[in-house]
Amino acid sequence: MYSPRVGDPLSALDTPSMIVDLDLMESNIHKLFSTLLPTGRHIRPHLKTTKCAALARKLVAAGATGCCVAKVSEAEAITAAGFDDILITCEIIGAPKVQRLVALVQKHPKIRIVVDSVVGATAIDEALGKAGVATPLAVLVDLDVGLHRTGVADAPAAVELARHIAGCKHLKLIGVQGYEGHVQHVHGFEERRRECLASMAILTGTAEVLRKEGFQIDVVTTGGTGTAEFCASVPGVTELQPGSFIFMDTDYRNAVGGFYANSLTILSTVISRQGKRQVTIDAGLKSLTTDSGLAECKNVGYVHANLGDEHGALTWEVGAPDLQIGDRVEMIPSHIDPTINLHDVYYAHRKGVIEEIWRVDSRGKVQ
Repeated sequence: MYSPRVGDPLSALDTPSMIVDLDLMESNIHKLFSTLLPTGRHIRPHLKTTKCAALARKLVAAGATGCCVAKVSEAEAITAAGFDDILITCEIIGAPKVQRLVALVQKHPKIRIVVDSVVGATAIDEALGKAGVATPLAVLVDLDVGLHRTGVADAPAAVELARHIAGCKHLKLIGVQGYEGHVQHVHGFEERRRECLASMAILTGTAEVLRKEGFQIDVVTTGGTGTAEFCASVPGVTELQPGSFIFMDTDYRNAVGGFYANSLTILSTVISRQGKRQVTIDAGLKSLTTDSGLAECKNVGYVHANLGDEHGALTWEVGAPDLQIGDRVEMIPSHIDPTINLHDVYYAHRKGVIEEIWRVDSRGKVQ
């Protein structure tokens, strides 16, 4: 039976396989934490990228304060794997999801959530009351700082929602969240910095308005891989949520440069030759997402094209080494988060020898 093990060479892996270069990944972690920890901000990495409790523990060992996940189902998977200091960063709406949240916080009271509506806050408060949950659930008001995806529109709306939360018996307001996702992939350092600081002005300004209204705002959480450095420079920001830095992808690299390395690739095999300078590989849409463009071959000089669910193409100009049937190539994902969601397992290697194997604990957890 096929069963790769620690100590095996990468050549023992079937393909496509998701592989991680540990030297590069560890360098990425060191770079981020050595840059951001001295600012005094907490770092709460977002596991919507890694979807893996084993990696959450590595990040905490490096200095992280808990983690973030996007959905309740992700929180269920990560807590089941033994990690429970979690902020759920998406709104929790609908009776089935609220009931799952209640069951989760009964077992894991360190869970934190965000809300952006009276409707959402009320439903959660009532469900917690009916379940007899004694400890109030920590809540952050979600603010729209320019992405226009979720979050209350402005400071007056935040005050109104905060007052409602204050009247809820089973919720405790601890802070605000604002995610400047529209800024993450802006090309150009100065433009990205300028747009990020404009979002931070909304976030920290609203936090100050809430404090003046008498609310205790201890947590001001924000940021991503493309902006965390800027966010950390803003007085009033307390917590940062970068995620993709650990592995990176071509989309982030093209926007923010090569400070972090592309440590994760999809190992693929050449399975057919189609002419003098074109081959087919066994990694298609089921292995590599295309929402942020096509993946790139790690070896320079080859051009990737998609050929469907199971196949991709590589072509090259005269001068690049020919690829032959049976050769292996590493493909760099264009968007790391959804690509990881296509795979069950990470094979982490050092210099070509598998050193660790990690489950993608929250793969497919979109609820």
